[in-house]
Amino acid sequence: MKTTRTGVDRMDYASDSTAVYAQNLRHMLRELLLAIVEKRAPEIAPLLNGEGAKKIPDTAMMGDYLQAANIWFQLQKIVDENAAVRERRKIETSHGAGAVDGSFAQAMAQIKEKNADGFASAAAQLCVGPTLTAHPTEAKRVTILEIHRRIYRLLVDLETPRWTPREREDLIENLHNEIDLLWLSGELRMERPSLADEIEWGLQFFRDSLFDATPQLFEQFARARAEVFDDTQSEIHPAVRFHSWIGGDRDGNPNVTAEVTQDAIDRGRATAIECYRAALVDAIRGLSISGSLAKLPQDSLAALTAMVDRAPNPESIRARNRGEYFRQALSAILARLSGADPYKHIRDLIADLRAIESALEAIEADTLARQFLRPIRWRAEVFGFRTTSLDIRQNSTVVTDVLSEIWAKQGEATEFGTPAWSERLRKEIARDDFPVMPVDELSADARELTTLMSVIYEARKGEDPASIGGFILSMTRSTDDLLAVYLLARYAGFSVDAIGLPIVPLFETIDDLRNAPQILHNLIEVPLVRRSLKRQGGKVEIMLGYSDSNKDGGFICSTWELDKAQRKITRALAQHGFQPLFFHGRGGSVSRGGAPTGRAIAAQPAGTIAGAMRITEQGEVVSAKYANRGTALFELELMASSVLAHTALSKPSGKDEPEFHDALEALSGMSQVAYSNLLHRPGFVSYFQQASPVEELAMLKIGSRPARRFGASSLADLRAIPWVFAWTQNRHLLTGWYGFGTACESLSKVRGTEAKTLLRKMYKRSQIFRLMVDEVEKTLFQADMEIAEKYCTLVTDPAQRDDIFGLIKSEYARSKEAILMITQDQVLAQRFTMLTERYDRVCDDLQAIHLIQIEQLKHLRSDEASKISIPLLQSMNCIASGLGWTG
Repeated sequence: MKTTRTGVDRMDYASDSTAVYAQNLRHMLRELLLAIVEKRAPEIAPLLNGEGAKKIPDTAMMGDYLQAANIWFQLQKIVDENAAVRERRKIETSHGAGAVDGSFAQAMAQIKEKNADGFASAAAQLCVGPTLTAHPTEAKRVTILEIHRRIYRLLVDLETPRWTPREREDLIENLHNEIDLLWLSGELRMERPSLADEIEWGLQFFRDSLFDATPQLFEQFARARAEVFDDTQSEIHPAVRFHSWIGGDRDGNPNVTAEVTQDAIDRGRATAIECYRAALVDAIRGLSISGSLAKLPQDSLAALTAMVDRAPNPESIRARNRGEYFRQALSAILARLSGADPYKHIRDLIADLRAIESALEAIEADTLARQFLRPIRWRAEVFGFRTTSLDIRQNSTVVTDVLSEIWAKQGEATEFGTPAWSERLRKEIARDDFPVMPVDELSADARELTTLMSVIYEARKGEDPASIGGFILSMTRSTDDLLAVYLLARYAGFSVDAIGLPIVPLFETIDDLRNAPQILHNLIEVPLVRRSLKRQGGKVEIMLGYSDSNKDGGFICSTWELDKAQRKITRALAQHGFQPLFFHGRGGSVSRGGAPTGRAIAAQPAGTIAGAMRITEQGEVVSAKYANRGTALFELELMASSVLAHTALSKPSGKDEPEFHDALEALSGMSQVAYSNLLHRPGFVSYFQQASPVEELAMLKIGSRPARRFGASSLADLRAIPWVFAWTQNRHLLTGWYGFGTACESLSKVRGTEAKTLLRKMYKRSQIFRLMVDEVEKTLFQADMEIAEKYCTLVTDPAQRDDIFGLIKSEYARSKEAILMITQDQVLAQRFTMLTERYDRVCDDLQAIHLIQIEQLKHLRSDEASKISIPLLQSMNCIASGLGWTG
């Protein structure tokens, strides 16, 4: 018997408007979910039949209700993604690719209109670097993500109008089964994922979507260039380079060892080769070209024959496909990728693929070359024998501690931070030889880091140097911090002539961002560093930390300090003849740098991108962007086209810029004072611990990092991810808005009525200020002071509770008033219809879930046994899923 409900199999998916289409899909999926609930947990069905939960379920039904609500939130997001892809296709079909926001065609049309002469240079420099991280902000299990992908694919299948009623009914039954699997699988991890699990999680996005989306990205670029600039001849160069931290990021995770890093490198290599082999098998099947019918020029024939000669068992290859030279050449490549006499370098594989392309073009089979060969070559140019470049990240304190230990074991201890330390660093780096490293005498931590540096050295000098990316030094506070990494690299074997490894400072706190230009100036004055940077092409990679700078100074201050730092760093490097390559450490939420990709890139300071940009993709953002090919292609194109447009078109804001900068400086300083006053208010940390589930977040097994990374006993202990996660769970969301209202009010007190005019003018003309205002507004819309006040009941000290929440509630009112004054709107977020409509669909359920969480926190904290509460963990997942991000 079919399990579909009345009406769900009779919708016309092909002709509806996108809004109606999405509404119909939600109706269908809701009906299917209700059918499953009626079978699996019929007692909660009445709670799900209304617009939202009308009452909190009793304890016996709580787990089932939370599970159903979470599945419903997830299904709605899948519908949103499917509808967005469908809408972009409809726009392109009706109006052309140039009408699609974020497309290459749109960006190139703008460049042609405003700066056509700048296109070639901008395109030549173009390179974006999405960087997958395993930061613990993905609250869903991998198994659940895989089911989501299958549901998405079934919705895509349902768009096709060719199905018979019986076939459509089968597809809908498959959807029912996948939703049933969601119910039966459960969304909670019972065990913390291992590092091997996380490595595999990251690689799966390449298998599912990115290997296919990348050559399609290049095709989109080529088509747009041909259409806009009438250029079909210029070579397409790799405009995207994927990086990963998964298996390389040991900052705060002692489980990431040199062995794990090597394993990540090996598995990335195996995944890339597996991709090429599958594509080559398809090409061998397809290119059944007879040499007697398609006469090859002698040089092309010689090139194909030489490939076979270089392969293991060439006679066996010739015997299988006699006279079919293309199949023989491709079989030769496949044989070399299968283990025997393998390629020593990716450039050799690329050369062979180019030779086959050229041979196809020589017999006027250009379209066959584009179909079968060019996508493989483009993949090889991007992914190499690695899939991603694995970045290494470690904290500056660990690096300097290890160096201090090595020096002490060598017989002469030197104190970090002293002039003697700085002098010794510079002398030692310039030496031709070193004393024997006392590896066996070192501590476990020091042995691990020195072994890691040896792994890096071997990888960087091997057949695919890009298998290791940069060494990212988190909490970079001084030039000496960076020079310590250079010296450890020398100890590992890197030459005194140049270090063949990008050593990347990560500037995270407000003070570090302000000090960055001088730190870099002092660094470049060291001859070894200067030589190394020149060998690396004159681009200096610099990572900017959004999370910790926000935690340190608040959203307004952090955003402005990041903007200033980029401009000052760019000028400082230009004095030495270098260019920055900025690496933005963004997260999913506003508080961690999350913002619409196109607008965030457009708002970067003029002249600071120069064609290249890297961005971290963290936790739930990775699955939201890259789980499915259509969305992955759009996200890659959006990032690349935005960088292309910024490079060709960005220019200073004009005569208003000094006035705007003065105002932003004032707003930044005043907002930081307000934010800092709150954080240093007596009792604030206690309030945070009690009025949020920050301590209980450690129970959510959402990453391989130890649980001690969560929680707080002092202000300094507040880690960026649980900091944002906890303020999201209790709907304060203050990390995305606190201080804005006070800053605007203070500016008005200083400048009088002129302040209102200035702020409105800035909102219209300054991209960075408009981005700030819009993101603050969206965060204020999702914050809820009524829900937040309910979490305050968890605070045991009434005076402390009233004092801290009183400050927060007053600042919320000031910030809301400031936003509406600047935008001249009547209510918050009325311009952001997608956000408000999406929230309206989940707000009733979220209200009930927050109440459940509060009750569970009270129960758990009153129980001295402190056992795990499954409904509490489910509530955390539900709130994260309903709002769309964790931290």
